[in-house]
Amino acid sequence: MTDEWTINVADRIRRLPPYLFGTINRMKYEKRRAGVDVIDLGMGNPLDPTPETIVEKLCEAAHDPRSHRYSASAGIFNLRRDLARLYQRVYDVQLDPKQEVIATIGSKEGFSHLCLAMMGPGDTAIVGDPYFPIHVYSVALAGGNVINVPMGNDEAFLKRIQYVVEHLYPKPKLLILNYPHNPTAMTVDNIGFFEAVVDLARRERIYVVHDFAYWRTCFDGYKAPSFMQARGAKDVGVEFVTFSKPYNMAGWRVGFCVGNPEMVRALGTIKGYYDYGMFQAIQVASIIAMRECEEDIVAQNALYQQRRDVVVGGLRRLGWDVPSPRGTMFVWAKVSGAHLAGQGTIDFSLRLLEEAEVVVSPGRAFGEQGEGYVRIALVENEQRLKQAIRQIDRALNKGIVAPSASKLKK
Repeated sequence: MTDEWTINVADRIRRLPPYLFGTINRMKYEKRRAGVDVIDLGMGNPLDPTPETIVEKLCEAAHDPRSHRYSASAGIFNLRRDLARLYQRVYDVQLDPKQEVIATIGSKEGFSHLCLAMMGPGDTAIVGDPYFPIHVYSVALAGGNVINVPMGNDEAFLKRIQYVVEHLYPKPKLLILNYPHNPTAMTVDNIGFFEAVVDLARRERIYVVHDFAYWRTCFDGYKAPSFMQARGAKDVGVEFVTFSKPYNMAGWRVGFCVGNPEMVRALGTIKGYYDYGMFQAIQVASIIAMRECEEDIVAQNALYQQRRDVVVGGLRRLGWDVPSPRGTMFVWAKVSGAHLAGQGTIDFSLRLLEEAEVVVSPGRAFGEQGEGYVRIALVENEQRLKQAIRQIDRALNKGIVAPSASKLKK
């Protein structure tokens, strides 16, 4: 008779909550295996193609034997130099490609490793609620703690942060921001807000990490400001950008961290132990993206804007409170009380998956302040989006009984 061993996982694993999106994805795939045509609006995973110019350069670079060697963890110099030039051109921000720019394997990897470099047991980060899950999970994986404050983009939000700083000992170490915001699509109008953030960070001696994932994904003539445009921003923090959305390169995993050289160096130290950087052919193709694909960004944003109008208009006809976002690839919709019918958004999202055959992300998955909302990704074409609205309308208007949220715990 052999003894049965139970794997004793690390405490950092035990600290993580159940990954709700993984459960919803499993249910979605089960339906698709059964032949159901599920319309997936749950994840910001672009379906539109990467510009052909970028793909062609990838193929060319992949045939170069030098591309198949280990690359540099920080990214090849020309890639970092062109990212610095792009910041100069778009935001009038000067970055030193040697000390203030580092390439990451997508912004999610960089963000997680920066938290490992900056956070440890006893350290605390302030994160707005609702939040993109990695902003919380990365801190937990690094052994730190998170204090959530209701999300905002104004002086009242900064006052809430100030209150936490004044009443917490030891003081928080990081302030994590994200504009345009995922999931709410909340935006900042000008760099004045970021300059107030810099003043707060200087005064309280806390570091700022700005997730700028939707930096180039904007509509209606809106141009999202960069945190790096604020006076003194590089003294107190860094900013992450990604090529996933503007160039439809989500699977390519191309991101950057820019700003404070000490924080960039700390991230580079961690990355040096973990990886050898991106496949070099991807890096070469990414240089071409920055040099030649501005018109592709404009065209992609026009598509997202048209899809946004379809979804916002359709949900408003259902009686939902839906603002028209100026950025991101999401619509953040407050579900009408009549349609929620006393349910939470987890049960409600399950209902849409089961009966409308449409996947949306429940607001509760993004924090307590997300309850009552759903996030809808603008990844499908206009006809599919219109079909999704019709299917949601039919499901909600025939009184379907929702499946139990206990399914999410199995």
